[in-house]
Amino acid sequence: MKEKKLLICLFIGLYTMSMANTKLDYSKRKEATKFTIEKNEEVKKQLDFSNQQDFIEANKGFIATWPENKILDDKGSVVWDFEKFDFLGLEEKKKSPDTVNPSLWRNAQLNKINGLFKVTDGIYQVRGFDLGNITFIRGDKGWIVVDMCTSVEISKAAYDLLKKNVEDLPITGVIATHSHLDHFGGIKGVVSEEDIKSGKVMFVAPENFYDESVSENLIVGNTMGRRASYMYGSILPNDEKGTVDAGLGKGVSVGTNTLLEPNKEVTKTGEKLKIDGVEFDFLMANGTEAPSEFMFYIPKYKAFCGAEVINRTMHNISTLRGAKTRDALKWSKAIDQAIQLYGDKSEIFFAPHFWPKWGNDSINQMLEKHRDLYKYIHDQTLRLANQGKNPVQIAEEIKLPETLRTEFYNRDYYGTVNHNAKAIYDMYFGAWWDGNPANLYKLPPIEAGKNYVAFMGGEEEIIKKAKDSFNKGDYRWTVEVLNHVIFANPSNKEARELSADAMEQLGYQSESGPWRAYFLTGAQELRNGVVKLPTPNPLSKDMISSLPMLNFFDYLAVRINPEKAKGLDLKINIKFSDVNENYSLVLKNSVLNSYDALQKNANGEIDLKRETLNKILMGESTFEAEVKNGDIKITNPKTINGFMNTLDNFEFWFNIVEPNVK
Repeated sequence: MKEKKLLICLFIGLYTMSMANTKLDYSKRKEATKFTIEKNEEVKKQLDFSNQQDFIEANKGFIATWPENKILDDKGSVVWDFEKFDFLGLEEKKKSPDTVNPSLWRNAQLNKINGLFKVTDGIYQVRGFDLGNITFIRGDKGWIVVDMCTSVEISKAAYDLLKKNVEDLPITGVIATHSHLDHFGGIKGVVSEEDIKSGKVMFVAPENFYDESVSENLIVGNTMGRRASYMYGSILPNDEKGTVDAGLGKGVSVGTNTLLEPNKEVTKTGEKLKIDGVEFDFLMANGTEAPSEFMFYIPKYKAFCGAEVINRTMHNISTLRGAKTRDALKWSKAIDQAIQLYGDKSEIFFAPHFWPKWGNDSINQMLEKHRDLYKYIHDQTLRLANQGKNPVQIAEEIKLPETLRTEFYNRDYYGTVNHNAKAIYDMYFGAWWDGNPANLYKLPPIEAGKNYVAFMGGEEEIIKKAKDSFNKGDYRWTVEVLNHVIFANPSNKEARELSADAMEQLGYQSESGPWRAYFLTGAQELRNGVVKLPTPNPLSKDMISSLPMLNFFDYLAVRINPEKAKGLDLKINIKFSDVNENYSLVLKNSVLNSYDALQKNANGEIDLKRETLNKILMGESTFEAEVKNGDIKITNPKTINGFMNTLDNFEFWFNIVEPNVK
């Protein structure tokens, strides 16, 4: 029995999170200080808030929106709530409160505009139902869908809205611009797996789309997920002191995620395809915003789709949730190539985030300035790095020229100049060290915190001085110095409360949606501790079914505790009888290696169906039940037990703003 329970951990421990459901306390939130009010007022002087062109374009072509205030799934659970951002008011008419950066407030109001919109005769978009948009293009016989949002329920609702208000036609083609979930997760809301497999519907995606969609973030998914809870403000309320916008869109829907394998991959720039009679001209952009991505031009409509390479915000060169650093130079060159190939042809620009732009001159101006945004930060980061400056100095020094920074589509709503400069430095030099030997072998934060506190005269003295800094509006320094106190003594309530107050003001001042969410979430957890909320399975049934087993075993390898594995020499064969696939795990030297072949002289074996594993991963069954009914067979349970004892389990709700110690 013990061995069976341990194997359950092997197969479901990956995705099982804490399920405590605790009410959150927001009673300690404060008002904006005079310094925050002054800083936000200064933003109003720097930008032309009288320019209403974005509001005109965001409303252009409106047809209808969802008739209810919520979109529900089959069980009646809320997938998307249109009312949760009602506090933003009616577009530009409600002015920003003191607790929100006015530029972010403006972006939040624009992203709140939702519904079905006519882009031009033959192109329609549904916006404001998710983090991104879904686009419908009229073909000869039906609709070609571009990007399917995050959830099945959202894409289905969008399709229903189109059929009701424009034309009830079948889906004849599907395009996924890149390998991020918010662009393909809803695919089964508009098309079936049978239609794709049979070739009845062409599903076009960039090369390596399927593999990248399945494997991205698996090995470090726990930490990325936890940091994403900060980046998207998952524990914050939607109000003037909480989440107002994600920066890239209103937020992420919480419905059913799906994935299908494309039946046509595009591999090179200049490749042309006809989908339901409509010609598409593709431009590859792999390794820019996503590892698998393309943009495209539609000659029939003189329309260019910028995927997520071109947005009405500065994007992330490195995301706050954590990810591989992106190539800013390649990013700028991809936009430049779009200008060279399609700049003189495009009369319409649209993308899977934000609203379209019309007019050749206006489109080219935006593309050129957006290209130069990334190129400027890239080039200036390296110029200053070659002068010997470190990433923090560089990020502080770089200021965009007025011609770039005054354009709303180049503002810091998602990425920022500050952290993108650090990301570019990271790509070329590595982020962990700035070249100064004083920073080569630094103490860990707890030990450093204790030493700082001792050197600075103790906790009371530091808090006293930190209060002076707070009262002068120096919130950055307040947070930095109190961080040492908190890591030296996380139970110091006064330090936690004061640091939270300072983080909160930094959040109120932030133009970036993710920066605001990070600061406000940090403040919330300093005041109330980490509250372990329900955390959904990060992989859908489709993604689990498509997960390459060697990727799964690579994840198990990062869970090996070397002390527990010390001295073990194990070989375990794993056979999937239904798909005729064989694998093996070899544990030696406290290192787990995996192979797509069986080992000779294995000292343990697991025999099961891939379908059975998928059921266990989805929580639809248990290992014990499958052993009992004969669908899983094991030999030498002692070996399996020995292996399982070496695996660490990862706690999702680990500490971030205070010491993370067991």
